[in-house]
Amino acid sequence: MTQDRTEYTSRYAIDPAAAAVMGTDELRHNFHIGDLFQQNRVLLHYTHYDRMIVGGATPIGGPLALETIKPAGTKNLLDRREMIVVNIGGTGQISADGQSYNLAQRDMLYLGMGTNNVSFTSTDRDLPAKFYLLSAPAHQTYPTRHIRIGDAKRVDLGSQATSNERSIFQFIHADGVKTCQLVVGMTQLAKGSVWNTMPCHVHDRRMEAYLYFDLPETACVFHFMGEPDETRHIVMRNEEAVLSPGWSIHSGAGTSNYAFIWAMAGDNVDYTDVDPVAIEDLR
Repeated sequence: MTQDRTEYTSRYAIDPAAAAVMGTDELRHNFHIGDLFQQNRVLLHYTHYDRMIVGGATPIGGPLALETIKPAGTKNLLDRREMIVVNIGGTGQISADGQSYNLAQRDMLYLGMGTNNVSFTSTDRDLPAKFYLLSAPAHQTYPTRHIRIGDAKRVDLGSQATSNERSIFQFIHADGVKTCQLVVGMTQLAKGSVWNTMPCHVHDRRMEAYLYFDLPETACVFHFMGEPDETRHIVMRNEEAVLSPGWSIHSGAGTSNYAFIWAMAGDNVDYTDVDPVAIEDLR
């Protein structure tokens, strides 16, 4: 579906029994999101997992406007929603309510409910910004906040011995920027490490979305999903996203190190509110 330079799809919720009998094409059709960063387009995927919208905006030349879409049901997209934008490309600018924000690579901007007149531009059309968009319903307005990667809360975890040495950057946390329900962060795998989120977990109280990036062209990540005793995988390439329902594990192993942005929406924003899954219980 098209509306000016904005395109959208709707992704309906899939239950675990249905996912368990899906083949590769069906899994990719329902959970995989590719081609997010098309020049001069805003691409939005309206999901029926906690009504999360996952999208991308890649401006070339003039400003690229954030327009509403039919599933949102509002005159402006953020009339009843909040949004977090993470730039994974070249330096760019976001204009919102008449204010301009300069986002370097890996910077984040939070836009509260009611924000209007949002547009995206790139500083250099030969090295365009790539804005990763995440939006969820909101119940009150929090102020717009620009968070640079250096301002994020950093947590170093894992080890070379288990191939999962990594740094976690929490953009949203209890002592930082306030949101209604969006929680977003970034994980960077160290050289020589390939595993993320293992041992894994589920959290039925909130959904999650992963965007894998900083992958070489010839590399891939095997993203693992499904119920702990009925696992499946989806092969992910650079700058592709995947949806993770609350009932599903979300873990991955790459053919090289990589980075990914994780985003959650749902009942709570407590990082530790998860149901651990022991490695020996996986099937």
